[in-house]
Amino acid sequence: MMKQGLKVATIGGGSSYTPELVDGFIKRYHEFPLKELWLVDIEAGREKQEIVGNLAKRMAAKAGLPIDIHMTLDRRAALEGADFITTQFRVGLLEARIKDERLPLKYNVIGQETNGPGGLFKGLRTIPVILDIIKDAEELCPDAWMINFTNPSGMVTEAVFRYTNWKKFIGLCNVPIGIERSVAEMFGVEPSRVRIDFAGLNHMVFGLKVYIDGRDRTDEAVKKTARPDSEFSMKNVFFVPWVPEFIEALGVLPCPYHRYYYKTAEMLAHALEEAAEKGTRAEVVKKIETDLFEKYKDPGLDVKPPELDKRGGAHYSDAACNLISSIYNDKKDIQYVNTLNRGAIPFLPNDVAVEVSAVITRSGAFPVSVGDLPVACQGLVYSIKSFERVAAEAAVTGDYKKALLAMVINPLVPGDKAAKELLDEMLQAHKEHLPQFFKHT
Repeated sequence: MMKQGLKVATIGGGSSYTPELVDGFIKRYHEFPLKELWLVDIEAGREKQEIVGNLAKRMAAKAGLPIDIHMTLDRRAALEGADFITTQFRVGLLEARIKDERLPLKYNVIGQETNGPGGLFKGLRTIPVILDIIKDAEELCPDAWMINFTNPSGMVTEAVFRYTNWKKFIGLCNVPIGIERSVAEMFGVEPSRVRIDFAGLNHMVFGLKVYIDGRDRTDEAVKKTARPDSEFSMKNVFFVPWVPEFIEALGVLPCPYHRYYYKTAEMLAHALEEAAEKGTRAEVVKKIETDLFEKYKDPGLDVKPPELDKRGGAHYSDAACNLISSIYNDKKDIQYVNTLNRGAIPFLPNDVAVEVSAVITRSGAFPVSVGDLPVACQGLVYSIKSFERVAAEAAVTGDYKKALLAMVINPLVPGDKAAKELLDEMLQAHKEHLPQFFKHT
């Protein structure tokens, strides 16, 4: 029998995305009877947690739902007996992201939250914390499902499956949902009529087949995406038009983050210009967040504000609620998740984390075998998977040489000399949040 009165613990509860999460639970209350939502944060996030938690309480009250919302700095109290854990935190807050984006630019290297050196350092800071949460969960809520949308989601998923025994873990990303919505817009249809077979890695995923009302419309979708006037991107990824013939030759839908690899020079030039003129994306986000939290403070606000959609992660939280409900209700629907490959993408090993269409059941995510990626896509995907695996090992071990190796093999870093100088500078800049690399100093 299904349990009534469910408990969800949200790590990083003071996040600006929390109202979207609460909105998602309210919309699905009829199929997911949430009784307790525990918002967990750290001392540095206490003020934001209070603001967001009070908004969440007003939202639940307006909906007339008996959801008890707790705010705490005690992670263990939140995890005790939880049915689901969601993770949406940022180690080092936005200040750390600003460093991730600014420091590489000094070396003429793209600074980005989840790609290149920035992605490496976000992983090095995040993975030990995720593994620590899992240790607590093993003791306090061993049957809970953990739904992660802390970036870099693919690298985090890789580390969990490789370095822990925790199996009830699914990584989530809003990129496939964004692509699905863009395709729906291109064809002038509702997103519910679109289905895409996705395969690849987190922020390195390709849409292999596009179906509208069950009909294969892949060729048309590729042509529409290739057009210079097709603004097929995300809020946090600068739009540069593709060379149409290139996308048509690829024959599948790229994701917005592919621009960092296929259009490196233009993306770097834009990043340098933007950082000089109005700040990095992290600095822009800081301003958006400040404005959002001012809005959240309004005691008259009792719904998710539309401004939240300006964040690059819009729809993340709604996707998380969708996934949680599908697990709880054993829906067996298809969603786009980060999980173990298990043969879904034949050219990759079975035991690596991939982002793929999967059937969602009470027993977890079962990847759909959607066929192999085109040969033209395989090299880049394998390269990034190698980087993720080495980076995850560096995060877990605190091995400097492994971190250097990860930096050098990343396709966005030009050679070992620049990689070492950049690694050393970024290690010092993030020293407070990388104890595993400084345990002997």
